[in-house]
Amino acid sequence: MSSDTRILYLAYCGVAVAVLKEFNAVVTEPYMDEPFHVPQALAYCRGEWSTWDPKITTPPGLYLLSVFLHWIFMFKCNLALLRLTTTLTLFALPPVLTRLLAFHQRRRPPPILTPSIEALVLSTFPIAWFFGFLYYTEVPSLISVLCTVVAATQNKHWLAGLLGIGSCFFRQNNVIWVLYAYAASQLMRLRFKRGDTVLHDPPALTAGPGDFLRSITSAPKALPELFPAFVPYALVLALFGGFVIWNGGIVLGDKSNHVPSFHVPQLYYFIGFATILGWPAVVCGEGGPWKVATEVISRMRTVMTAVISGFMAFTIQRFTIHHPFLLSDNRHYTFYIWRRVFMLHAAVPYLFIPGYQACAWAWWIRVALDQSLLQTLILPVLILPTLLPTPLLEPRYFLLPYILLRAQAVDVQPYGVFIEGIWYSAINMATINMFLYKERVGVGRFMW
Repeated sequence: MSSDTRILYLAYCGVAVAVLKEFNAVVTEPYMDEPFHVPQALAYCRGEWSTWDPKITTPPGLYLLSVFLHWIFMFKCNLALLRLTTTLTLFALPPVLTRLLAFHQRRRPPPILTPSIEALVLSTFPIAWFFGFLYYTEVPSLISVLCTVVAATQNKHWLAGLLGIGSCFFRQNNVIWVLYAYAASQLMRLRFKRGDTVLHDPPALTAGPGDFLRSITSAPKALPELFPAFVPYALVLALFGGFVIWNGGIVLGDKSNHVPSFHVPQLYYFIGFATILGWPAVVCGEGGPWKVATEVISRMRTVMTAVISGFMAFTIQRFTIHHPFLLSDNRHYTFYIWRRVFMLHAAVPYLFIPGYQACAWAWWIRVALDQSLLQTLILPVLILPTLLPTPLLEPRYFLLPYILLRAQAVDVQPYGVFIEGIWYSAINMATINMFLYKERVGVGRFMW
């Protein structure tokens, strides 16, 4: 089995190299956000450390990583080799995901260069795969966060804190995922700790509202037990707080186009996106699609569904944002989805409300299957501060939450993983073919 996965891993890396080569052969000039990132990296390569493009809103982690590779491996600082920076992080994705999946599945991970088939498939997730060949921060940011989570789950908390600081050099809101790393590790430890624990945390699928209240009220009693491991993460939070004070806010550079908002429907878009792209993981668990569908229907046959629907309708009416970038940039799929679906009629956004609820319940049933109440809630709670303030509908923002969500689906059947791989591959071939070979005169290349 291990030799087979090593061969598959080599094939994965080989295909990635071939795709990168084609990207560099066809897209010979920086594209979309690359005209901002590439000159900044080149300035750092020249040692011009005081140079900074004020239009860049993310920290310099990507450029520092490229300079490191430039110094250590004598890589040249040109567009092709800068893109190699992100592709190399794509190589690292299967081994890291193998360890994250092993944590949730509570099994010993294989040797580092023998990633699991499920991890290899998940590494081809379309958003990660596509941006692994452009000079963007998405995949390096993803890897830095996943390494932080994996270190925390292995009880290497000081290493996790250090990696967490590094993750914030790629994207500021990664500080939220530093907290996730801590919480995920501690909730799993408390759940399987020998003897009684003061934290009330029952199995998620059988828990009710009363259990949630008991969990909240019991949390302060568990603080003495939880605090020692929190120290490294507290230092990360303190350093991040110092940065925010020094910078006058979270956003670097062009703050005018990145004003925080209260974008509640972004949460609905995410759960819809996660289900459309991740449906094999949702329906291919033990019991198959029928079991999931039956449980979703049973949970939606309640008065609470009507109450939630009313709340969602209010938030859609009150907090939907028509971002100028979304309305004007016709090189993204979201431009057409927004105009041809959501703007088709004023009633259309409300028609998706039952679907959003069904998708949310389906994911809850899947990830709560083998988790406690708090283990299942921690990710949705921490998704709130990452997605709510973002006014732009942008699939890249969904990458990290999706990977962390999908990793919690622990019983995806082998046939489901196979279907998932075929599904991701079909999307990747379609989107990359469109980007590379279907450029439109006067418009440009289509991309996520």
